[in-house]
Amino acid sequence: MADNQNEDIEKQKGKLNVKPPKINIYWVYGIIAVILLGMQFIGYKPASVPISWEKFNTEMLQTHDVEKLEVVNGKTVEIYIKKDRLTDEKYKAVSKTNINTVNDGPHYSFNILSPDDFSKKLDAAQQTFAEADRIPVYPVERANWGDWVGIVLPIIVIIGLWLFVMRRVAGGMGGGGGQIFNFGKSKATLFDKGTKVNVTFNDVAGLDEAKEEVMEIVDFLKNPKKYTALGGKIPKGVLLVGSPGTGKTLLAKAMAGEAQVPFFSISGSDFVELFVGIGASRVRDLFKQAREKAPCVIFMDEIDAIGRARGRNVMQGGNDERENTLNALLVEMDGFATDAGVIILAATNRPDVLDPALMRPGRFDRQISIDKPDIVGREQIFKVHVKNVKTPKDIDVKGLAEQTPGFVGADIANVCNEAALIAARRGKKEVELADFQDAIDRVIGGLEKKNKIISPEEKKIVAYHEAGHAICGWFLEHADPLVKVSIIPRGVAALGYAQYNPKEQYLYTTEQMQDMLCMTLGGRAAEEISFGRISTGAQNDLEKITKMTYAMITIYGMNDKIGNISYYDPHNEYGFTKPYSEETAKMIDQEVRKLIDDMYVRTKKILMEHREQLEALAQELLKKEVLFMADLERLIGKRQWEIKQPPVVETAKEEVEEKKTETAIESSTQSKIEWKPDLPLA
Repeated sequence: MADNQNEDIEKQKGKLNVKPPKINIYWVYGIIAVILLGMQFIGYKPASVPISWEKFNTEMLQTHDVEKLEVVNGKTVEIYIKKDRLTDEKYKAVSKTNINTVNDGPHYSFNILSPDDFSKKLDAAQQTFAEADRIPVYPVERANWGDWVGIVLPIIVIIGLWLFVMRRVAGGMGGGGGQIFNFGKSKATLFDKGTKVNVTFNDVAGLDEAKEEVMEIVDFLKNPKKYTALGGKIPKGVLLVGSPGTGKTLLAKAMAGEAQVPFFSISGSDFVELFVGIGASRVRDLFKQAREKAPCVIFMDEIDAIGRARGRNVMQGGNDERENTLNALLVEMDGFATDAGVIILAATNRPDVLDPALMRPGRFDRQISIDKPDIVGREQIFKVHVKNVKTPKDIDVKGLAEQTPGFVGADIANVCNEAALIAARRGKKEVELADFQDAIDRVIGGLEKKNKIISPEEKKIVAYHEAGHAICGWFLEHADPLVKVSIIPRGVAALGYAQYNPKEQYLYTTEQMQDMLCMTLGGRAAEEISFGRISTGAQNDLEKITKMTYAMITIYGMNDKIGNISYYDPHNEYGFTKPYSEETAKMIDQEVRKLIDDMYVRTKKILMEHREQLEALAQELLKKEVLFMADLERLIGKRQWEIKQPPVVETAKEEVEEKKTETAIESSTQSKIEWKPDLPLA
């Protein structure tokens, strides 16, 4: 019985909570327009035909066709024709209405000077008429709706257009239902306790340290006494810093799903508007709502949209709208007490541009760095995404993690989705390892250009170019181990590629950097040795070694002549000026050129020593188009450097370029510099 009563109560609540259907205002406008058109073309009678007094007298009055006359407002005489005379040919034009019914009149009209003048003329025209044949005349006072419509209608149209435009503007720029007076209302989305957020911490993988920090804040919101009993205070702000796609927003969603407190979500660009003062007003309104619902969390995605350092743009000065918004944010973050229970969670991939006042303790107390995941993190991320894909039980997730160095969570999610699409395209019932391998190639290098016609001469150049990369990497101690090499065109500009598996490391020695330079120059050197000429295929290689060489000399101090000096300027503190003289700049250019020339000579020497292996590898590439590590071992022997090699999956004819992410460390900050993937021929 109790269960039935509860069910009835729930049904009644459901009926009460049913919202009536919303009425679209545009349907109302359409109905009004249809009514007006219907009144114009259906309901209205045709207007009376204006004629002269002479025509009225001779053709209608004297022939006794007139039934009556009406003098309207002492200015106009309206003529009604007898119904039995409307069938005459001369009245054919006024006999019918718009819907083909009999026209009751008035049928004709003419203007008069005055009622007295018209009365005299009418009496004179009816002198010979009998008393019974005289036309009755009726004075009529009638409001001139046409004049009123001409005055009122334009005013109504102008007011209507103004309201429509302001409604549209308010709907696009203001919150609170889009009304004109709600421009300054916050546009934050509120996820309250009753709102279901499907993302939890179980969906976040590869970010163990960041999860611990955020989970501590969630625990503080759930059990504040546990921390306040020891004198601890809740942090005011937490800043998530990391590269695009590393999972900053995902971590915030998980926090919203786990916190069980009101969660406001807003983007930094939502504060930026054309009108002055709107951004600051929205900041104040957001914090006002947050204080009313405390304890709660405010998440600001892409906070660099409003948090850029002030004073950078001299032309705009201190009256810049963005700076006013930032000032309001600074005041609000430091304006409420620490026990208010309002936590600011923000995310950005550009912490270097943020204002120092925003980054100080007391505002953003914690900065959580979310780096690219290592091999263990990538394996965990793969396990999360593979759950949603039908795969064999023995799928090698660890092998996939080893095949994807430098990938972030968004890249791995894309790989799993592409693998499912590839398997479905091939008519499979499960997504196999080969499909994941092809998906990795598809994500990194782009779609295979099966219809791209390459001349035999160009194909030969590409084969020797890629063979040069492979040979140098095979015989250099600090080079990354080769996974496969291909001369199949892919993507926009890649006519071939060599795929490597870089080690998970953060510190690079001078010898390691030099080996990387030699391996990158291997393609250009192989072309010169084999053909006696060079091509444009080494464009990306040259860009890469130029950046690496300048970084070695001007950032990492890897040059005896320049010395242990770093000119790295991440915050652009030097502006347009250089922190060194023209003489030093000339010396830097000379050392860069000298280092590249030395490495090029070394590369050519390595290739000349292994000329037979270069020829064998290039010819095998021309035959098979794709070679794996096992093929290289068969052709040129095992690699003498003991480096753990990744598992190799040989796929059928759909091989793609693997992006090589090379990482260099900046002293103690452990920040990374990445080079673009190897795209040999442009």
